[in-house]
Amino acid sequence: MAITQQHLTLDEFLRLPERKPALEYEDGVVTQKVAPKPRHSGLQGALVERINRYAQPRKLARAFPELRTTFAGLSRVPDVAVYRWERIPTDESGDLAADAFEPPDIIIEIVSPSQSVNSLIRRCLWFVAHGVRLALLVDPADRSIIAFRPEGRTSALRDQDVVDLSDVVPGLQLVVAEIFTALRARD
Repeated sequence: MAITQQHLTLDEFLRLPERKPALEYEDGVVTQKVAPKPRHSGLQGALVERINRYAQPRKLARAFPELRTTFAGLSRVPDVAVYRWERIPTDESGDLAADAFEPPDIIIEIVSPSQSVNSLIRRCLWFVAHGVRLALLVDPADRSIIAFRPEGRTSALRDQDVVDLSDVVPGLQLVVAEIFTALRARD
């Protein structure tokens, strides 16, 4: 939902105070993300944890929830952003940078009930067209994942299909059905 009709520049947008849920910027229009609900948060947390549990000890990558990424003229906050180890945004002292101005290597978007799947597909395609190596669209209602890669390579995954992240994070593979166990309340 657009929260302003005035056309801001990207620099003006970046000076706005942060809000919860996060604000995003595209073509001068500021919108606010949908507030996450339990299913969305559960999947998001589980994905961040699984990726980091595998990738961080091996110094391969790091996953971040709700990280503002600003590049190619837009400022977006994917549900999960993953950077390969050598690309993690850092400052001159080696600490995490205050801002992320390079595209992540992987982004993950999780469908919320009030969101349009088509708008999320367009969003994933935009990310891949602007330097993201893999965009995943996770649909909790359908228990499926669509993987978008450069050159239009797209695959729809369900059940025991493997989400192969190894071209970005060597050795990392996730089984679709196992990802959706995060939706169980007390397992």
